[in-house]
Amino acid sequence: MTDITGVGAGVGTNQLRKNSLGLIAVTFMVISAAAPLTGVAGAMPLAFMLGNGAGIPATFIFVTLVMLAFAVGYVAMSRHVTNAGAFYAYAARGLGGRAAGAVAITALVAYNAMQFGLIGLFGGIASGVFADFGLTLPWWGWSLMAIALVGFLGYRQVDLSAKVLVFVVALEYLVVLIVDFAILGKGGAGGLSFNLFDTNAMFSGSLTAAILFCLGCFIGFEATTIYAEEAREPEKTIPRATYLSVLMIGIFFVFTTWLMIVGVGADKLVPTIQGLPDPSMFFFDLAGQYVGGPVPAIAGILLVSSLFAALSAFHNYIARYSYVAGREGLLPAAFGRTHDAHQSPHIGSVVQTIGALIVLAFFAGLGLDPVLNMFTWISQVGTLGVLGMMTVTSVSVIVFFRRHGVAGSPLSTLILPLVSGVIMAALFVYIFMNFGDLTGTTGGALGIILPSLIPAAAVVGYFLARRLEKTNPARFARMGHNHV
Repeated sequence: MTDITGVGAGVGTNQLRKNSLGLIAVTFMVISAAAPLTGVAGAMPLAFMLGNGAGIPATFIFVTLVMLAFAVGYVAMSRHVTNAGAFYAYAARGLGGRAAGAVAITALVAYNAMQFGLIGLFGGIASGVFADFGLTLPWWGWSLMAIALVGFLGYRQVDLSAKVLVFVVALEYLVVLIVDFAILGKGGAGGLSFNLFDTNAMFSGSLTAAILFCLGCFIGFEATTIYAEEAREPEKTIPRATYLSVLMIGIFFVFTTWLMIVGVGADKLVPTIQGLPDPSMFFFDLAGQYVGGPVPAIAGILLVSSLFAALSAFHNYIARYSYVAGREGLLPAAFGRTHDAHQSPHIGSVVQTIGALIVLAFFAGLGLDPVLNMFTWISQVGTLGVLGMMTVTSVSVIVFFRRHGVAGSPLSTLILPLVSGVIMAALFVYIFMNFGDLTGTTGGALGIILPSLIPAAAVVGYFLARRLEKTNPARFARMGHNHV
């Protein structure tokens, strides 16, 4: 009989730190990757301007429902999979080792792209924010300090990173909600009568662009299962953290974008943002208008900390995917060892830190812009990769429950995974085909090379798994098994 659970497979003394993360820690560590304040201040003004304007809150409701549809199947399978490989483990248990190899290397490329892009954005934002306080450094100086601190936290125990991220993300929510309730209390620019569910507004402008911006605010929630081996009672903690993170992100952005529109008036929303020298000033202008005092300056500092939290979260993802790939034979064995004292995936952490330094040196040395070039070019590669992995995961859920005959409702094991998988696949194709337009790389080789990194990574991973199948069939057969 096929071993469904794989419990105890490959378990030894070389493990991640057990029972170190509770529900709140896991939830906030994944939400930190979504960087709520960065989404509000950085992405939402662009979504209003380039997407469907006052239709953004309704679009967020739609995207939240899609994420919940994905989460239902994801959670159903999480009860049978306890492996820090997350998407990799799902692919292994559903579609087999070769597909898992493709997903593992795709994850490393995608999350590194997210990390590298955010390093540029961090440097660009920090140089502007701290210059107002008389602290002047080139953008790459701030990025360098962030890389060093993130690397230190990643090398240490995961609960140290968790404590830092819970504190930072809680402050992000607090400052945004202060502005939200100030607008709510003062009735906005013309009352609170704006129709949140206005379908006419939702289908105005570019709905596709709006969906992409909204989807980007959820990137990271899928990583709850990465911490399955380190969570307390993972069979309960991981499903709860997954649903909680989706709902917290979705409800927060629906509520906040609605009040951002109310704050200026639906009819004046897009013209107001277009009239700003920098669209990211929109939220800070609202903070100054409705709250005033030190709140706008505090929000600026918290925007920097929001980006730092996202950097730390993606660093942890990369380190754990590297660890699993090394542990299961796809990467050199050194990656699959944990630190003797901290039980952290320290080799993956160090390698990621070195990679970040190399990319930073490249962009800084060529004098490229940290936001328009480093962030815009590279981060969309990450979005593309995550959409691809979510598509594969949806298919893996469907196949897993049918291949192993595991009991589950058709809604959670077939219908909702199928719906979410089709939507994710369509978005993947759209971004891949229009990558140049979305990133400003149209007409050059980068518009082809950058999106091609994702299928290229999948091909490399496929052949690494195929090599493992030939050289060590027994190890190949254990790919994706549980480690509890």
